Amino acid sequence: MTHACPKICHCTDRNGVVVQCTSRNLESIPPNLPKDTVVLLLSSNRIRHIPKEAFTDLHRLRELDLSHNAIESVEVGAFQGISENLRTMDLSNNHLSSLPKDTFAKLHARIRLSQNPWHCECSLQEVLRELRLDPETVNEVSCYTSVQEEYVGQPVIQVLDSGINFCNFHHKTTDVAMFVAMFCWFSMVTAYIIYYIKHNQEDARRHMEYLKSLPSTSHISKDYDTASSVF
Repeated sequence: MTHACPKICHCTDRNGVVVQCTSRNLESIPPNLPKDTVVLLLSSNRIRHIPKEAFTDLHRLRELDLSHNAIESVEVGAFQGISENLRTMDLSNNHLSSLPKDTFAKLHARIRLSQNPWHCECSLQEVLRELRLDPETVNEVSCYTSVQEEYVGQPVIQVLDSGINFCNFHHKTTDVAMFVAMFCWFSMVTAYIIYYIKHNQEDARRHMEYLKSLPSTSHISKDYDTASSVF
């Protein structure tokens, strides 16, 4: 079944459907897009989230433009259903700081990710390893923030090409965190043992003082013998 053109969009037939939804104040991906869509233009809207299977069954899709939105998050499987026919995808000028590792799995399109507030760390490195960045905008994919502050403001690809491995840094950070946690745990156990020993020593001291305060057995025996002689 071929779905009709979404009412808020404009569709034209050019050896497949071109769906024009640019600047329509959309806050989400229109549902029930025509299955024979070859071009989907969703730029300059107010879309903030791309849900799982948002473009399912669009097997003929060749171009997807999501630029100039307010996209902050993309679910795993968001582009599931788009086939290898996709040639270009534009996610530039959004609010993306990270992406799930397998966001672009099985896609061979050239992808634009420029002008987003990327956080440079291990997961972003793994995402970039799985895709083809658009060569014209590759140097505009920069570290807005980073696990290592010296790379803030630098193009991500240049940082990675210099031999930096954010995943190694991530593992080192994790190791340090585990060491600190173990040290704190050891300190707590040690402190408890010291407290336990001191507390027992105090109890033992009090017990000894109590025993010393009791009448001695020899004194009791003398008192008993005196009492017996009287009777």
